[in-house]
Amino acid sequence: MPIGHALSLADVAEKKGKKAIAKTKKPGKYEPGNFILKVKRSTAGLGLFAGEPIPKGKCVIEYTGRQISKEEEYSSKSQYLFEINKNKTIDGSARSNTARYINFSHVPNCEPEIHKGRVFIFSIKNIKAGEELSYDYGKDFYEEHIKPKGCKCPRCLAKAGKNKENN
Repeated sequence: MPIGHALSLADVAEKKGKKAIAKTKKPGKYEPGNFILKVKRSTAGLGLFAGEPIPKGKCVIEYTGRQISKEEEYSSKSQYLFEINKNKTIDGSARSNTARYINFSHVPNCEPEIHKGRVFIFSIKNIKAGEELSYDYGKDFYEEHIKPKGCKCPRCLAKAGKNKENN
């Protein structure tokens, strides 16, 4: 072997009489999977749907956007603001932020997790292909923005349908 020749993993394994095993990097908890996600019509306008099954406990997507100041937050007309902490808010209104299409639900299948100033959306149930992704936006947002217009999550639509049948 020439001097300065780099040994590959296979070379080292061969010298030791073992098979070479390629090492692959295990994805971290906060790395979104490469799931097929589709923006489609939903009961609440546009929604984000699973294009394939998504197992429970997986990082599905990151909620991205421009960091804005508190002054911008209070004057913003955006409905895609995600408060990280008292000093940091993300404006996720850019269409490149596919996670902005995840709608509210009283019975969600996802939940956001904040990690190092970033927002990651995790599945909290097994999600079937074709199922809409959803999470609970929190009481304040619900009371201020959703409740006055009427909630269109599956649970509330089912309740509204039963109330109509009973009247």
